[in-house]
Amino acid sequence: MPYIPLKENLPGITGLLDYRLDTALPIRQLTHTLLRGKSTLSEGERELIATVVSYGNECRFCTAAHTAAANAWLPDPSIAEQVKTDIATAPVSEKLKTLLFIAKAVGKSGRLVSPEMVAAARKAGATDLEIHDTVLIAALFSLYNRYVDGLASVTPMEPAFYDRLGHILREKGYLPSEDRYAGLAP
Repeated sequence: MPYIPLKENLPGITGLLDYRLDTALPIRQLTHTLLRGKSTLSEGERELIATVVSYGNECRFCTAAHTAAANAWLPDPSIAEQVKTDIATAPVSEKLKTLLFIAKAVGKSGRLVSPEMVAAARKAGATDLEIHDTVLIAALFSLYNRYVDGLASVTPMEPAFYDRLGHILREKGYLPSEDRYAGLAP
């Protein structure tokens, strides 16, 4: 049960963003820029960063939502599951692995990112912008995880809900739109 009154049909962060639209807009804009804007990292790779951080922070709603969003972009839905449980053996590039390790560290504390981790990312071909954006995405999703869990927003248990949400995030991105979540209803 959420700690504040939220619309029942908008679980997780969706209800929280609807609750306070003036703060929702800049949150949505930053998220859209980072996850859908111009980048040398694919949308699926950026969703994996969000997934790894949310999984590490044990935020069930964000983990399920961004696993589904990653699955909507990636050719193989098992990739997100593998990345969550073992980055080192996941079937992703070495560059992405190094960035995911950085993201996982940021999810716990920015101070856990070491010069060695950054050097490994650079050696694997990561650019300074990719390193920057990885840290910013990880920090942003740490905020979201605490926002969702700190207000005890509703977390649906049905996998089909997250599949629908993942497709909405792929098709509509993160900016506000009319009837944005109409497709969430069963």
